[in-house]
Amino acid sequence: MSSTGFVLAIDQGTTSSRAIVFDAAMQVVSSAQREINQIYPQPGWVEHDPIDIWESVIATISEASSARGISLRHIASIGITNQRETVVVWDRKTGLPLYNAIVWQDRRTAEACARLKADGLEDTTITPKTGLLLDPYFSATKLAWLLANVDGLRARATAGEVCFGTVDSWLIYKLTGGRRHVTDVTNASRTLLFNIDKCEWDKSLQALFGIPASMLPDVLENSDDFGQTDPAVVGAAIPINGVAGDQQAAVIGNACFEPGMIKSTYGTGGFALLNTGGERVASTNRMLTTVAYKLKGKITYALEGSIFVAGAAVQWLRDELGIITTAAEIGPLAASADPSQSIYVVPAFVGLGAPYWDPDARGAIFGLTRNTGRAELARATLESVAFQTHDLVAAMKNDWTDHAESSRIRVDGGMAASDWTMQRVADIIGLPVERPSLVETTALGVAWLAGSHSGVWPDATEFGNAWACKGIFTPSLSEESREAKIRGWHDAVSRTLSRPMGRHIG
Repeated sequence: MSSTGFVLAIDQGTTSSRAIVFDAAMQVVSSAQREINQIYPQPGWVEHDPIDIWESVIATISEASSARGISLRHIASIGITNQRETVVVWDRKTGLPLYNAIVWQDRRTAEACARLKADGLEDTTITPKTGLLLDPYFSATKLAWLLANVDGLRARATAGEVCFGTVDSWLIYKLTGGRRHVTDVTNASRTLLFNIDKCEWDKSLQALFGIPASMLPDVLENSDDFGQTDPAVVGAAIPINGVAGDQQAAVIGNACFEPGMIKSTYGTGGFALLNTGGERVASTNRMLTTVAYKLKGKITYALEGSIFVAGAAVQWLRDELGIITTAAEIGPLAASADPSQSIYVVPAFVGLGAPYWDPDARGAIFGLTRNTGRAELARATLESVAFQTHDLVAAMKNDWTDHAESSRIRVDGGMAASDWTMQRVADIIGLPVERPSLVETTALGVAWLAGSHSGVWPDATEFGNAWACKGIFTPSLSEESREAKIRGWHDAVSRTLSRPMGRHIG
């Protein structure tokens, strides 16, 4: 491991872009952040301007790399992590986007997914090859929609004039001055176009969704040679050596390298992943089977559950209802709530993710009384994150029956900084919750991928040994109280679904 040099992590998320500079001791030296505009053309549609994304990234790189006397020439390597499933298409020669990015939250292809599912393609084709389910969440139906609805796009794509990529591909293309059109195995595995057994693009899936092969990027391992930045674009030629989708980057950043380890990230949405090692576990509880990472030719799989709305529910309280003025207020407000009121908020603003996968479910509040106020709504909103985490962890345990149960869960993301919320997660899932010293482990994970490749940072074993826990939250609810609250939650969820709910989870 080198004693000199810095690693730059680019963390391009759903609501903002960040650049974080780490030193050789894996400590944050500087950072910068820019919000990106959210575009809502009509109900259920969510878009970003790719140029807005790009300009926010360049601005944060400049700001973070110039802080504290750091120069771009001191950066040994760059890692990129990104919002997954979001679709970008651009002109191969000019690098100009041909439509707004369609964000992972977007639900415009719900009917198309329903038709494919009705034809039996989820069980016979999609899940066996990709480990995923037919849901608007994933990239392929978004890309198919673009090809069908943007004038001339299909003809140009067939002629090889158009690039498709998730946000990582878009940024690498721009950073390298258009020289590289590549992605990593984790982002590829979220498109519905990638065979996770063979670890390659699947021709039959391309045909199913009508996707020309010429649009697709080359797929690399997570710690690899993704190209060099163009000095004319960035100001220096810096190797890009690490790329991973945000949730897989958090698995790495939390050092969840051993089978059975679970991490849960709380940002705009919430995402729990269980490392299953080299074994691809087929879920019977509507979890996703996905690629956790691929390093040195070895692929590691995970079970994943997705919560579509976590931190976004806090933003809703702040921006739409005006119950709070800053996100930091919600924990103390929730702590002051009347404990005798059983209020449930089901934040199905864009449908429900795992294990329900109901794009037509809509949000609701249950149990309101005349005495219900701001504090009770704040508590119920935070509790909804804990209840949804319970459903994911319970489903994973049901799928992982032949192995030892996980004894704890590691958390990260913005909401993980809230003591009240993390204590409630521990109470509801019935497991200790470990919060790391650096809760923004997504950036840390991708920085490790880049830094270890360039020799600035240690190997996986030493990195795992360096992982530090800042706080542990242990369950404090009685089993009777916990089960009663979970029953109330499942009753509330059953009333929001667009179709009857099967057996309860856990």
